[in-house]
Formats: sequence, structure tokens, C-alpha cells
Amino acid sequence: MDQQLKTDFPVDWVDDNYVSRRDLFKFLTLVSGALAVGSAGMAFVGRSDRETLNFDRQLIGKVSDLPVGASQTFTYPRQEDLCLLIHLSQGQFVAYSRRCTHLSCPVDYQAQNNRIFCPCHNGAFNEETGAVLQGPPRRPLPKIVLEVRGDEIYATGVTTRSEIEL
Repeated sequence: MDQQLKTDFPVDWVDDNYVSRRDLFKFLTLVSGALAVGSAGMAFVGRSDRETLNFDRQLIGKVSDLPVGASQTFTYPRQEDLCLLIHLSQGQFVAYSRRCTHLSCPVDYQAQNNRIFCPCHNGAFNEETGAVLQGPPRRPLPKIVLEVRGDEIYATGVTTRSEIEL
């Protein structure tokens, strides 16, 4: 019976397992192209939307307690999420995550230099937008969404992407 199968199905098993270099490189080129297209697609999707995460409203300070040019630290939305509230000008407040986007070192406000500074690697951010002024950070600071009601300042959300990035 074994001889009959070999006669009916003549297969050279040595040649059957052989893959040519040309076939191997075709396959590798196809896989590499698919990975490149997939990576580009993920990068586009990841950068194309501005995302604001809404959390419970939390009282973070009073307008009367924070003079112009001063800053105050607070935590939002969790106790371990350090943030920085800055009173830029009369009635204009901004708040950012206090973790540098480079290596999560705590940043501080330098009113005399009009910037937010990271002492770990001399990174600096714009006080009004959170954009990077000097590296090594590449991404702006996440901005805390604020709401001022009378004399009270509330945090209501976190913007994880900035229009500066796009």
C-alpha cells in the first residue's frame, strides 16, 4: 500500500520543505509593510482627538486666598494626583498636573520667569498653556479644567491632550 501512495502522489519531500530566499523576503516585506501601516494608523488615531476626562467637581481653593502671581498645590482627582493652581492675572486661573511629562518629577511655578519649571532635568513649560518651552519634556502638561463660582475655585476635569500638540 505504501508503494501505491508514492506512485499516486509523487512528492519530493526534500523540495517540499524548501523555502526560497525570494519567498522569505516577500513574506518579510509584506509583514514589515503591514506593521508600518498599522503603526502609522495607531499614531494618527492616538493624536487626532482632544480628550477631556470629567470627574466629580472638587473645591480646590478660594480666589481671595490666592493673590495674583501666586500658586497653590492641590490633589485632583485622586489623592496621589499632584496638581498646581496658578493665579496669572486678575480673575485668570490655570491649573496643571504637577508631574513633569518627561519622568514625572514634581514641577514648580516660577512667577519671576513666567514659567513652570522641572528641576530634575531643567524642563520648562508655558504658564498660560502648559506647552513645553525647553526640553527634555516633549508633551505639554495635562491641564486641569477649572470653574470659578463667586469666591470658590473648583476642578471639574482633566484635559489629557492639548491643541498645542495637534
